[in-house]
Amino acid sequence: MKAANKPLDARRRGVLSLRAVNLGLWSNIGLAALKTTIGIVGGSSALLADGVNSTSDVVYYIVVRIFMQLARKPADHEHPFGHSQLESIAAVVVGAFVITTAVGIFWGAVNEVFNLSTGQAQPAGAALITLIVALLTIALKLALMLITFDIKRQTGNAAVAALAYDHRNDIFSASAAALGIFLSRNGLPLGDPVAGALVALLILRTGIKIIQDASSDLMDNVPGKELAVQVNDLLAAVPGIGRVEEVYAHRFGPYLVLYITIGIDGSLSVLAGDQISSEAERTLMANIPLLRRVHIHYHPAGVHQVPDPYTLPRSIIDW
Repeated sequence: MKAANKPLDARRRGVLSLRAVNLGLWSNIGLAALKTTIGIVGGSSALLADGVNSTSDVVYYIVVRIFMQLARKPADHEHPFGHSQLESIAAVVVGAFVITTAVGIFWGAVNEVFNLSTGQAQPAGAALITLIVALLTIALKLALMLITFDIKRQTGNAAVAALAYDHRNDIFSASAAALGIFLSRNGLPLGDPVAGALVALLILRTGIKIIQDASSDLMDNVPGKELAVQVNDLLAAVPGIGRVEEVYAHRFGPYLVLYITIGIDGSLSVLAGDQISSEAERTLMANIPLLRRVHIHYHPAGVHQVPDPYTLPRSIIDW
């Protein structure tokens, strides 16, 4: 049987996760200062708004960093499986900030359209430097998004995933700013706020998705069918198991704990049953990434047969 790739150890996982946070934090500090300054000097409300967006990013990156540090605390008596669920809480924080940012951008865009339409604001072409800064922002955020998604792939960290989606949102908002600046420089001042409003809707959708995904983690929403099939496939190859009758799973951040009931030949001794269940545990631990612990209960199956690996255990179906 081919073993699955070993997951990262907790220390390496924590280092990579904090690296993603630090990259985003320091880049947003630089971008916030640059875009706000150039937006004011260059006369671009779009770039200025994007600079304010980066400033808000700095605030919640600091919050996320605090949560990530707390999530690395070792297990204790009250938290025997560690504190990794704080990562999902951090993701909820990111999602809330993303939604707030989307609402702010949309409201600002509506106000700007109203002011331009009623003559309360006069259109003015932004300086070329503002367009250059917006394009540089897109390039930097694209690189950060790819790096952060790669770290998320390695760590399975919900907070890192949320940060990767936020980098993607920043690409959208910077693209809208660049488009708006370009249009305003070419006699179409309404292009800026209209593009911003459309991007705000995309950002809002992403914020909702981040919260939904993080909430699923916190509510123990595990991939039932996929996990059940994987468990059945693995245990079908373990000698002595007649059938897999129940599979329960509990999530702790990215980690899983399995509670499994198997049926074995009723004529076997207790020692033989222990050997079968121990082999089943070793097989699952070696092949399911991020599996922390397996609890196996066995009893006589009545009929000794290998189960259909694509028949889901009863508990997964009911769940």
